[in-house]
Amino acid sequence: HCVPNYHLYSIQCDKRDQLAKHLDRLRIGNGVYYPGALHLQPCYRSLGYKKGDFPVTERVTKRILSLPMYAEMTAAQRNAVIHGVRSFFK
Repeated sequence: HCVPNYHLYSIQCDKRDQLAKHLDRLRIGNGVYYPGALHLQPCYRSLGYKKGDFPVTERVTKRILSLPMYAEMTAAQRNAVIHGVRSFFK
C-alpha cells in the first residue's frame, strides 16, 4: 500500500552541457550525478580497466542529465520543466 517516490528523472542528450546551461538560465534545476564512468574512477583502478573498455558506458556518462523529480512537484512545476526542455530543441 505504497506509492513510489521517484527521485531521479534522467535523460540522454548529445548537447547535455548546453541543455543544462539553458535550464540554468530558466532557473530549472538539473544535475549530472554520475559525471564519469565507474570503471575509470580512481577507486577501481586496481581492476585494470582503461578508457575504451566500456564504450557504451563512457558515451552515456557524457550524455546523461537529471531533471527535477520529487513527490511534492506540482503540475505547474512539471510543465515548466517540460517547456524548458522543449524550448531548447526549438
